[in-house]
Amino acid sequence: MTEEHAPDDVAPEDAPGAGPETGPATYEAQTAGMLAEQPTTEFEATKAEILSGSESNRMVTALVQLHQALSEVTLPLDLPGAEEQRAARQNMVEQLENYVIPRMMTIDAPLLAVVGGSTGAGKSTLVNSLVGTKVTTPGLLRPTTRSPVLVHHPDDARWFGQDRLLPELERVQHPTNDPGALQLVASDSLHPGLAVLDAPDVDSVEEANRVLAAELLAAADLWVFVTSAARYADQVPWEFLQLAANRSTAVAVVLDRTPPDAVQTVAGHLARMLASRGLKDSPLFIVHEGEVSEQGLLPAEHVAEVRAWLDMLADDASARHQVVTQTLDGAVRALTLDVHPIADTADGQGEAAQRLRTDADMAYDNALKAIMEATADGTLLRGEVLARWQEFVGTGEILKALETRVGMIRDKILGSIKGKPQQAERVTAAVQGGLEMLILEQCEAAAESAEAAWQMSPAGRGLLGAGPADLGRASRALRPKAERAVRDWQQDVLEMVRSEGQDKRTTAKFLSYGVNGLGVALMVVVFASTGGALVGAEVGIAGGTLLIGQKLLEAVFGDQAVRGLASRARNALEERIVGLVDEERARYTGQVDALQIDHGAPERLRHAARKVGDARFASQRSDD
Repeated sequence: MTEEHAPDDVAPEDAPGAGPETGPATYEAQTAGMLAEQPTTEFEATKAEILSGSESNRMVTALVQLHQALSEVTLPLDLPGAEEQRAARQNMVEQLENYVIPRMMTIDAPLLAVVGGSTGAGKSTLVNSLVGTKVTTPGLLRPTTRSPVLVHHPDDARWFGQDRLLPELERVQHPTNDPGALQLVASDSLHPGLAVLDAPDVDSVEEANRVLAAELLAAADLWVFVTSAARYADQVPWEFLQLAANRSTAVAVVLDRTPPDAVQTVAGHLARMLASRGLKDSPLFIVHEGEVSEQGLLPAEHVAEVRAWLDMLADDASARHQVVTQTLDGAVRALTLDVHPIADTADGQGEAAQRLRTDADMAYDNALKAIMEATADGTLLRGEVLARWQEFVGTGEILKALETRVGMIRDKILGSIKGKPQQAERVTAAVQGGLEMLILEQCEAAAESAEAAWQMSPAGRGLLGAGPADLGRASRALRPKAERAVRDWQQDVLEMVRSEGQDKRTTAKFLSYGVNGLGVALMVVVFASTGGALVGAEVGIAGGTLLIGQKLLEAVFGDQAVRGLASRARNALEERIVGLVDEERARYTGQVDALQIDHGAPERLRHAARKVGDARFASQRSDD
């Protein structure tokens, strides 16, 4: 591997999380369930060897930790650049599974040359001609190659089982068009140490073929890129070649089906294109046009140069090792660099999710504040509630009773209340209606406010589009829930009055006739008081007759008890309102929670990449 100095700030002993907690026992806990849903693959074998704690597995350990860290990163929000980084993350996970970790564990396995390229470039014909027999089927209809075909020497068969390479592809021994299968063909015409894989077209009209072609090329030690005089300048193949250059992947280019009079011009232009894209050292082979035999083979001399070069690689262990290590080291280096944009994007996702939650919380916090203020400053006692209360207390008997001495007031109050059960019920109904309307209006306003805030960002618009259609309105269930909550609170108030009356040892007759009236009075005090006592501004809002409720309660229970009753009733009301508002809030915050964004995942990803970089640097030093 090429010598490279580790960054100054990435020394192993200084890396975050370095120390005893990163030992084998902790790693076993970290990786125990990582691949629970995977079939038995090379990854399982890798994990088993890692858990042995062997020092020689340092790089593989770091790579598996990187795989785990990548798997933990989610990018669910539709932010600018997120789609690109999702694809990059998936590609990295697949490359770790399909190539980097299996190859790192089996460094002496045969060199895998994947033959890929444009539609109609003649890949299958080239593979058949190199092998000397028809092992893969070319055709005139496109797309042609659907299922990849891997040709290997019989002695190398053990290297290409499902536990070694591309584990998601089923192994078959017969021709098939199943893109989920890998046809294995043993042939004595290939030298041991080399395998050739015919891949689908990189520019196929079928997406499944394009995806499979990309996966196969990512699993290659050597890319044999086949193009033609008509297709060599196409954009898609060059995107793959540029990727190979960026990763330092070993590449050989075959210019196929080239008329003799065009060879010099096309080959010269192609060579300049390769050089300008960082591939000037890649071998370029020319395969001239020729008559294809009935078996689908080109004349042997047309592919002799390519065949001789591949045979040389197969026979020369040092050259083969150099190609493998060049590609593998380039892939590892690219992984350590490519994780940082993903981590940065993940950070942005976490921040966006937090902003969405904050926007929703602000909307519903404002609603809750408005409700609680309206139930404490006398606002709720205007209109219907105030009118029903005045009907209930009147302006005669109770006011006159308030002017007499306290010792006589209880009988006066009792005589005033016991004949007015309907008025008490009307006050209760008015309170219930007013409270329900207040809750509905504020929750409706909160839903509209939260929706408007989310509409301001791409992430919010994405969640709104994926969420319930009526997210911008209060839920349909809120009205019945509010009705039940208010009724339950009113029952709480009556129970408080009844309990307090029992503590005061009041007569059964008083409790029988006075609980509802005293309960209504307590509700009025709660809606126009702070700590159980009316204050000047509140008196102005609620009207002078609201003093009657407090005086009534004080005459029965005493000043201190009234304060305690009002405080308890107030807390009970707040608890129920908070519950209602939080349920409405959860319609928004639940959307954020469902994303399951792990805010610690980006830093774990960066740390895992640094560990791979440390292992790579240590490996280079040991090679020197």
